[in-house]
Parts: sequence; structure tokens; C-alpha cells
Amino acid sequence: MSSPLTLTNALTLLHLGLGSFHRAHMALYIHQLQQAGDTTWRLAAGNIRADQPELIAALQAQNGIYTLETVSPQGERTYTSIKSLSEVISFDESLSGLIRVGSNSNTRIISFTVTEAGYYLDANVRLDTQFEDLKNDVIAAKNGGTACTIYGALRAILLARKNANAGPVTLLNCDNLRHNGDKARTGLLQFLELTNEPELKQWVDLNTSSPNCMVDRITPRPTNAVRERVLAATGIDDAAALMGESFIQWVVEDNFIASRPRWENVGVEMVSSVQAYEEAKIRLLNATHSCIAWAGSLIGYTYIHEGTLDHEICKMAYDYVTDDAIPVLDTPEHPSPLNLANYRDVVLDRFSNPAIADTNQRVAMDGFSKIPGFIAPTIRERLAAGSTINSVSLLPALFLAYLQRWHLGLIPYTYQDQAMDEVAAHAICESSNPIEAFCGDTTLWGSLANDPRLIDAITLAYDKVIHFVASRAQVAAS
Repeated sequence: MSSPLTLTNALTLLHLGLGSFHRAHMALYIHQLQQAGDTTWRLAAGNIRADQPELIAALQAQNGIYTLETVSPQGERTYTSIKSLSEVISFDESLSGLIRVGSNSNTRIISFTVTEAGYYLDANVRLDTQFEDLKNDVIAAKNGGTACTIYGALRAILLARKNANAGPVTLLNCDNLRHNGDKARTGLLQFLELTNEPELKQWVDLNTSSPNCMVDRITPRPTNAVRERVLAATGIDDAAALMGESFIQWVVEDNFIASRPRWENVGVEMVSSVQAYEEAKIRLLNATHSCIAWAGSLIGYTYIHEGTLDHEICKMAYDYVTDDAIPVLDTPEHPSPLNLANYRDVVLDRFSNPAIADTNQRVAMDGFSKIPGFIAPTIRERLAAGSTINSVSLLPALFLAYLQRWHLGLIPYTYQDQAMDEVAAHAICESSNPIEAFCGDTTLWGSLANDPRLIDAITLAYDKVIHFVASRAQVAAS
């Protein structure tokens, strides 16, 4: 592979979380800027946990260069050598490499992707200190220990930056989280209250900004098949190759305290407010994605496209969007700037792409974050308007059936859920009335917990789910 561009005097964007999504999204936009001749910015990245050591080693061996395979809904594949990653930072428990780069005055943006559950926020946007990782990071911050949460990592970097008098920096959350910048900022400031660091908290208040943004691109976990296709197409045996769909979108609130790349020149939408875009994406894309993954897993599918191409499952997703999501996102008082029906159809077309081979395992994870984040708001708003919730209630009913399969050890893959209390989840499934126990869980429902309207709707929806699963099992057996 060739060498990346030499960017000696460039400003630095430091990214925390060197996963597939970042490498197929932000890193691509930086690459496109550089290839167009704008070398104002360079990209450095690393992980805050000891994750993906093989990927880190591969990227370092390849000078940060890797191949992105892009696949259209029609199955057309293209290959791009991404060269924007000028520094791949090795992991160590003290996060010394991240702190070194983050506390340099040339670094003007610190961005991060740690999944929705990695912010440990409850329904009232308060830090949920029951999580051991969070407790441990508070103790570590007070005693000079190491960090493993995004808050602990940011606290260590920003403390070093403050002490170095390195100047203001933008904190850019790139996760699938409604009001992601606001929430990450709120969580960080609460964390600094817990660590009893008023001076650092005041410095963060005055010297950082936290734009909200909406991110969108399906990027399945890389497989050996991707590496083999890249080798066949390019002649390069790329151990860090990955694949993403051809669709890509990034909408960013233009609220940067210390300059930013000219992303608008490569298709990023820089706006004053991202709210309409993020609501459409979270409710029309993310919620339907989870719906299809849970339903598909229940009847034995492996991939998202299998469920999307299944008429009954696709109808569940379509009806949820049409009957319940669109009516709360596009009202006479607050009309949506997007054509939501068209957005729905584009989403389902994207999900039906067999070339993506996105797994139910990847999409089904983190249900205890996704229900309160992606699904409960629609239920809450429909109920507040005195409307029915027949279609949207099917989604949590699918998750309850899925959770019961997990409880019995019948999910054919490892289920990951950072926000789930496993003891509480097993207790829901073992309850004499699992539906009432499920609807009473405050992690999932917040102020909606135990609402009789919620219980009634999910009871009806759950009966439909059980009938759906049983009918498919009967067909498979015949």
C-alpha cells in the first residue's frame, strides 16, 4: 500500500472508537477532503478499551490505510483506498497515546463512537451509577486509576488539555443517539460532579462545544469474505478491509468552538438544528432495523435482508412507520422538512440489499437502550395525543419474545446489551406475568412504566407475535 499524505502542519481530529462505522463514515469524509486538495486536517484514532487488537495491529502495519468496499442496492461494488487515518494510536491502560494527542493544541476536535448504551443515561438524562464501569471510573478519577468509559477517557484527556493550556476543543458525538451532543455533554458534566472536580467542570463549560449530529450508513462487521473480495478486486490483501452500503448521510449542527473541516464541500449537511433529521432517522430507520432483527431472529433468519424481504416482517416495519411514527413526526403544527413516506421506502430498500449481509446479531443488540431511545418516544407521544399504539407496540412485543428466547439460551448467537441488568432481565422472563413485569421496567419505559394503556397494547401485540412465530414454525415443520 502507498503512504498516507504528509500533513505536518495540519490540525488534528482525534477519534475515540476505531470501529467499522467510523472508518466507513467520518474517515471517508476526511479522505474525500484530502483527495480534493484540502489538507487542513488530519485524523488520528484509537480505542478507549482493549478492543480489536488485531485491527489496530493491521492498520498500523498498513500505515493507517485500508480498503472500503461499497455496495449498492443493485449489488454494484466499488473499492476505495482510504488514506485519511494518519495516526493509529496503540491502546494502553493509561490511555497515554490518546491523552498525548488530545492535549496537543493542534487538536481541535475530539469525536467518538461508543454505541448508544455507552453513555449510561436514564430516561431523565441522569447518569445511572448502578453500572460498575461508571462506578469504577469515578473511583479511578479520584485515585489516579485508569478509565474505561467515554466519560473517564474524556475527563483524562481534557484534564491534560487544561493543564497544558492547549485551548478550546469541540467534543463531537457520532453515535446513534437522539440529541447526541447534548446528552454526551450532560453526562460528562455530571461525571465531573461525581469526581468532585469543579475547576475542570468550569473549564469544560467554557472551552468546549458539543454539536448534535445525525449519522447514517449501514456498516456490517467485516468478514473474511470482504477481505477475499478486496484481494480479488485490487490485488491487496487488506487485513483491515471493510464494507458499507452506498448510501451515506451526515447532518451536523454547526457549533464548533475551535474551527472545523470544510465538510460541506464533500456532501455533509451543516445545519443550525438536526432535530428533524435525527428524529426521522432514529424512528424510521433505527427502530425498524431493530424490529426486523428481532422478528427475523425469532423465526431463524440470520440476515437483515431476509427479514426485510419477508412480507409479514416487512409489513410490521412498514405499518409501524406509517400508522404511528409518521403521524407524530409530521403534524400541522410542526411539519417535517423531509418527505417521510419516501424516507421510509428508501430505508426498506436499503435493508433489503442482500449484498450487505448485515446480521440480525449486530442489529438486535442493546435492546434496553433502543426501546427507550428509539421506540418509547413514539408510544409516549401517541398516547399523549389520545391516539392508538397498535402498530408501534408490536416492536417491544417482539423484543420481549426475543428476550424470553435469550433467557432460555435459545438465541443462536451471543446477545450484547450494555444497558441490560441480566438479573432483572431474567426476573422479567421468570415472572408469573412477564408482560406486566416487562412494562414495569423503568430502564425500558421511564415514566411510562406500569401504564395500563402500555400493558394492554403490548399484551395484544405479544399475542400477535406468538401467533406469527408459531405459524412459521408450523410451516417449517410441514
